[in-house]
Amino acid sequence: MNMHVWFVMVLAMIAAGGIVHVFIYPYLSGDIKAEKREAALRPTAPKRGAERQADAASRRKQITESIKELETRGKRKKQSLETRIAQAGLSWSRNKYIGASLASAAFFGGLIWLFRAHPIVTVGAMGVGGFGFPAWILSFLRKRRLNKFVNEFPNAVDIIIRGVKAGLPLGDCLRVIATESAEPVRSEFRQIVEAQAMGLSTGEAVERIVERVPIAEASFFSIVINIQQKAGGNLAEALANLSAVLRERKKMKGKIKAMSGEAKASAYIIGSMPFIVAAMTYVTSPKYIELLWTTQTGELVIGGCAVWMGIGIFVMKNMINFDY
Repeated sequence: MNMHVWFVMVLAMIAAGGIVHVFIYPYLSGDIKAEKREAALRPTAPKRGAERQADAASRRKQITESIKELETRGKRKKQSLETRIAQAGLSWSRNKYIGASLASAAFFGGLIWLFRAHPIVTVGAMGVGGFGFPAWILSFLRKRRLNKFVNEFPNAVDIIIRGVKAGLPLGDCLRVIATESAEPVRSEFRQIVEAQAMGLSTGEAVERIVERVPIAEASFFSIVINIQQKAGGNLAEALANLSAVLRERKKMKGKIKAMSGEAKASAYIIGSMPFIVAAMTYVTSPKYIELLWTTQTGELVIGGCAVWMGIGIFVMKNMINFDY
């Protein structure tokens, strides 16, 4: 009986707390008064110029819908292997990449097997050679190509601005970039021109650049072009603002890179210290450190140390890798 009474009391207290939180807390916290003040200060639309305001509201609504539509299209699933290979600037097929990964796994495994290492270490080396090393190479090439695109892209936008101001159509400006700009901007805009030749509109052709170059700068360019195509406006002015934003982003990246240089140097020193100490120990006392690769226990210790070393490097990399 007592348990039932306590249970009913707890439920009553919870219900009372919910009622207080829903109906009384807004008055105690001032939320109701704040909403009333906000409603009192909210400007009302004047009666004059109603048609002009209706046009502006319709224009803003159209622009908002365009941005939402582009953002919805921009939300892609995880990129496939073929897409990442194309973003790295390679013309490899999926089978060729898999074959190269298998060859890398065999090379790493054979190299460790020559030292008569423990089978577990050999299998681990094959895993690194088959999965880690090719993925790292692909990521390195992809990142390098995207950085080249970011560095050259503002110049391409300036070409469009000068061409539009001179009276050239947007399509002609794109063709100039596709023939005279530096790589990889030239090849990406060449695909835009080819998509236009196949019958796609300028907005649809520009949208495809975001899939091939998944960076914020390309998304900004696609949004500006699509909004101008759907809502109209001064394209040269909009692209001039975009060019200024891109150059400011580039300056900010340089500042962040300079400010994080000290942290990166410290991480490089900390990460290289175990290898330097091991090399110095081998030079001074080789028999003392040879136990790490001449005995099974030592090989297991090396494997464990390699795992923890990798975790430490991964943590330090995320600590100094600023998202800008």
